[in-house]
Amino acid sequence: MAALVREDGARGPERGRRGCEHYDRGCLLKAPCCDKLYTCRLCHDNKEDHQLDRFKVKEVQCINCEKIQHAQQTCEECSTLFGEYYCSICHLFDKDKKQYHCENCGICRIGPKEDFFHCLKCNLCLAMNLQGKHKCIENVSRQNCPICLEDIHTSRVVAHVLPCGHLLHRTCYEEMLKEGYRCPLCMHSALDMTRYWRQLDDEVAQTPMPSEYQNMTVDILCNDCNGRSTVQFHILGMKCNICESYNTAQAGGCRITLDQQ
Repeated sequence: MAALVREDGARGPERGRRGCEHYDRGCLLKAPCCDKLYTCRLCHDNKEDHQLDRFKVKEVQCINCEKIQHAQQTCEECSTLFGEYYCSICHLFDKDKKQYHCENCGICRIGPKEDFFHCLKCNLCLAMNLQGKHKCIENVSRQNCPICLEDIHTSRVVAHVLPCGHLLHRTCYEEMLKEGYRCPLCMHSALDMTRYWRQLDDEVAQTPMPSEYQNMTVDILCNDCNGRSTVQFHILGMKCNICESYNTAQAGGCRITLDQQ
């Protein structure tokens, strides 16, 4: 057998320490790509110049007796439980978080399974309350998050589905809302803005434009309904005549009606 190089920074040199910052487990994975021992694929990928293919893992090492053996849930030598949850496909060992393996996603998801369904078009497991209530985009989870540019499909961070159907990591979504409200890909409103639009109606009504601008009109494109309309110009915002959203962009120059020229 080839000599094994121990590179598990999270575990340290002491024998018997469970898991790493990513997972709670009682074994180390023997990386099939480099024959090194790591607690998990993420620890491996953080230190190496290549990625560990979770599906090709064949052997693990017990953290207590240090016996190298075929990947399984319990140590064949000392009966150490490697993980309350174990997937023989992904070789995922962890404490019980109601995980389940989704055959369509090809990986394990945090459940409970009955709380989720797999959307075949989006190719992603989504919460049951989104069934029939979300906009489908084919293979949307195979796109990287437009905020951090990191993978969404295999990420340990929960994905957030925007009304437009695009996905963001939930943490990225929460950070985005501190500075804006629009999808970074299509500019559609990322949440229900109806209440804010009605407040803006009041502000517009209470802020008349100077007389030279009162009959000025402008063509706009709505980012929410994709409709085009011609509306009165206002410095606070221009409301779509179709869906009443203020998430609009000017699509042409300003015009003054003939009787005001």
